[in-house]
Amino acid sequence: MPTYEKRMKRIQDTIDLKEPDRVPWAPFCQGYLAYHAGFSMKEIVYHMDKAKKAFVKFAADYQPDMMLQLPNNNVGMGPIWERLQMKSLAWAGGPDKRVGDDSIHQYLEEPILFEEEMEEFTTDFTGYLLSKGFGRVAGLFDGMADWKFNRVNPTFNSVLNIVTALSTPASRKMLREIWEVNEMIVRRREAFADIEKTLEDMGFPILDKGGAAVPFDRYSDVYRGTLDSLTDLYDNEDTILSYSRQNLKIMKEMIREQGKFLKGKWVFIALHKGMDGFMSDEQYAKYYWKDLLEIVEEIVNCGMVPYIFTEGKYDTRLEYLKEVPKGKTVVHIEDCNMKEVKRILGGVACIEGGFPAYLLEHGTKEEVVDMCKSLIDDCAGGGGYIFSTDGGMDHAKPELLEAAMDTVLTYGKKY
Repeated sequence: MPTYEKRMKRIQDTIDLKEPDRVPWAPFCQGYLAYHAGFSMKEIVYHMDKAKKAFVKFAADYQPDMMLQLPNNNVGMGPIWERLQMKSLAWAGGPDKRVGDDSIHQYLEEPILFEEEMEEFTTDFTGYLLSKGFGRVAGLFDGMADWKFNRVNPTFNSVLNIVTALSTPASRKMLREIWEVNEMIVRRREAFADIEKTLEDMGFPILDKGGAAVPFDRYSDVYRGTLDSLTDLYDNEDTILSYSRQNLKIMKEMIREQGKFLKGKWVFIALHKGMDGFMSDEQYAKYYWKDLLEIVEEIVNCGMVPYIFTEGKYDTRLEYLKEVPKGKTVVHIEDCNMKEVKRILGGVACIEGGFPAYLLEHGTKEEVVDMCKSLIDDCAGGGGYIFSTDGGMDHAKPELLEAAMDTVLTYGKKY
């Protein structure tokens, strides 16, 4: 059986909660992708040819059973971000030099929704986005602040006013730049598709291609920021619930659109604000879990695999995750007691992760090998476990990553 099919069967058996021929090996490369190939993060963020070489070298050297988190490296996005004049993002090579050339991108979390705008946000969401939201995220859209679409009606006279608004010098300039940026996006998308095809032709499956988000995470990440969204749980409950209801409908529509061309693929859901301690158990149930479960069920109904990426400690939330559709879901673990994860979720969902990436940079070979064996012992029995790092490896030492690989590929066969 060709290598690609072997790897796909190994992964699918694991999702199906069956025992595979070996524990799947799928480290999350992130910054290590660039450094291992001799590039800086800046180089692969700005040059797709270098990014392709980096992906190919990583796959060839470390023989993963699947390539994880390809989109999160944002290869080739530097020139596009520059033209968009991103205000909420810092990246390697960015004009403001806020992060170094070897850093992954950093989100600059500043609220773009202000307290005095809550009513507009809930009653005229599109008007808020056009006049305020987009321009606060990307300078390319600053000219939209003058578009007063909420003052016109769909009559023959109002149509003339819309044409006028879109034809000001600032609007014309913005529209021309938008078309040029779109051409860059298309070229980058084609180059990225070439990278994916090259890797799959080499025998390495790429499954996590879709994306979704919990409405509260969108509200907190994009509009209010962590601190303000935390106080909004007490002071602006109606705004959160109104946005969540609206965004949940939109998210389901997006999932259904992805389901038309991503059957069998994974849909990545990063759980940014659901971790232990951010909100109470009661708040998690009210503002977070019910929406997450509906999203997971929609993904499954559309023939795709929910890829739930927990961030931070998630021990108290594991009981909720037991409700996901059995044998249909992958749950990535960053910081949990893995024995408890296996006990609670082992018969429900495929679990992934749990290996502390810092050991690959600061640990010893013995510590790495012992941790690999311990995770396999705790999680692999009966199937349903994919070996992966808890997060990006970045500056891992090659000899330690090789020790982890050798351990998983040999010790992982005992199950």
